Amino acid sequence: MDAAEEELERRSKFLNSLILKKKAIDQQDHHEQLNIRVRASDMPLALQNRAFRCARDNLDSMPGKLDSKRLALALKKEFDSLYGPAWHCIVGTSFGSYVTHSIGGFLYFSIDKVYVLLFKTAVEPLEH
Repeated sequence: MDAAEEELERRSKFLNSLILKKKAIDQQDHHEQLNIRVRASDMPLALQNRAFRCARDNLDSMPGKLDSKRLALALKKEFDSLYGPAWHCIVGTSFGSYVTHSIGGFLYFSIDKVYVLLFKTAVEPLEH
């Protein structure tokens, strides 16, 4: 590589790092607007944002008290229909868990004072 190519590579890496920083800041601003805090994740951002939007919309439609079963069912149905089976969702203000999930299919976040654990497991056909 000559000096000009090395300089172009250096500038490209620098610009890419600036773009990634800007995206991270924008993502954080979006989370703050929805009052969301990601606790742990192994999920692409597009799927995370879908979960956040679904959770926010469902919480906003609940008058008064949290209906954790309804919120869990809504998230599970949304993800099962869009991304295939088998999604699982746990919602509450206090719970413990230890789960095994498919790669790219795990999200644990809080929204307002509610905690949501959404994860996917592999579905294997039963052999007779």
